[in-house]
Amino acid sequence: MSSLSTPASHPADHSGPGPLLVLLDPAAKQTDGESVRIAKDVLCGGADVKVVLPESPSELDRVLSHRGRRRPVVIGSDLALQRVLQALHRQRELGADPVGVVPVGRPAVTGAVRAMGVPVEPVAAARAVLGGSPRKLDLLVDDGGGVVLAEVRIGPPRTGDGLSRSGGLRSLWAKFAAAEQAKASAAELRIEADGRLLVDLHQPVRLVRVVPVDGVLELTLRLGGPPQQHRVASLSVAGRHFGYEADGARVGPVRARTWTVHAGAWELLLPAR
Repeated sequence: MSSLSTPASHPADHSGPGPLLVLLDPAAKQTDGESVRIAKDVLCGGADVKVVLPESPSELDRVLSHRGRRRPVVIGSDLALQRVLQALHRQRELGADPVGVVPVGRPAVTGAVRAMGVPVEPVAAARAVLGGSPRKLDLLVDDGGGVVLAEVRIGPPRTGDGLSRSGGLRSLWAKFAAAEQAKASAAELRIEADGRLLVDLHQPVRLVRVVPVDGVLELTLRLGGPPQQHRVASLSVAGRHFGYEADGARVGPVRARTWTVHAGAWELLLPAR
């Protein structure tokens, strides 16, 4: 891990955002160094900032566990933010401090945070970190310790939105979560929602999609006919071996997985209304 800056030389303004720990996604620095530089300049001009470049999950865990009073701020993609939230979840620190994010990268790999209301431009996003308001958001949590910001998807890989392309997977934070490539078909799955059997193994499945909405899971299920829509508290999927996408990153194969929604589990700094 490399430390890219020391705390700002001017005294911290205690009426402002407080000290910040800026976590830089290695892919962001490679793909758009100018936006990264702009974001760092704005943040360093308004707060006591320490910038670090975690190059492995263990380094990310370590810097977060030793951050002290510093609020975490991510400069990078959706997947970079996801890894930070996952580390905080493991440390039972997920709701301790609001998290800031400056999205850097193509729209395909920053779409989730932008949909949450984070500004597109680095200056505006950095200013939201410094002077914005925290907003509670839901999070998907699975029984394997993983977290998901926006979507779980089981089925053929997407090609139109780019979230499954190499742009997102180039991030060193994302690579450790990409195991073997999952099968393109989602057949031979047993699917239960809130303990109720929806699909048994003999029914071929084309698509399973889960999104956290207003404290529940919004489930889209496509078998042979029109898609089915369900609103549930938990979803369990089992099969011989299946893979899935979590915020566009391939995970698996696994034999079983259960997802639940944690309402208001974390806070994101967004522009003040």
